[in-house]
Amino acid sequence: MDIDVDTYAWDAWRPEQALQALTGLDAPWYVAAGWSIDLFLGGQRREHEDLEIAVPSARFHEFVEPLARAGLALYPIVDGRAVPLAEVGDEAFAESHQTWALDHVAGVWRVDLFREPSDGDTWLARRDESIRLPYDRVIEWTLGGIPYSCPEATILFKAKHTRKKDEADLAAVLPLLGPERRRWLAEALERVHPGHRWLASL
Repeated sequence: MDIDVDTYAWDAWRPEQALQALTGLDAPWYVAAGWSIDLFLGGQRREHEDLEIAVPSARFHEFVEPLARAGLALYPIVDGRAVPLAEVGDEAFAESHQTWALDHVAGVWRVDLFREPSDGDTWLARRDESIRLPYDRVIEWTLGGIPYSCPEATILFKAKHTRKKDEADLAAVLPLLGPERRRWLAEALERVHPGHRWLASL
């Protein structure tokens, strides 16, 4: 079934709204991508087109009902199309990693969920599952209780595209990364993107 919602029709939640919807869940989750950098830095620095939230793929089902109670229906992205969750086969679901959450009343997308590999209490990097961190290391928290990705993990994923906003995010967090964070990021970056030009900054 095709849906009559423009893929550009985004009116994303703020992280506070995601926290309100998902408070009480036992499964780990965190704000990812650009918003996570702003949460680490303590305030919004730029506009964000969407809100990305990372969840363990194996526990994705635990997020369906809380988001439904918040008025959102889930649409995995399969071959570039948003397909209703109930209509996605197991194989297509496993081959994708993004799921968009639609507010049918408003007719806009609110959240982009990243389904990430995991091993129990351990996070695995999607682009190289040999890169692993305990969830209590990859997830940091704002004073208001919003979970977000540690900046070194966020920068690792941003290294693939190195868009202008990715470069700005790197420049903003780099002075705040201590030796341990820099060392982890350099080793992970060399593994995922050997010879990446950002390595010189680390």
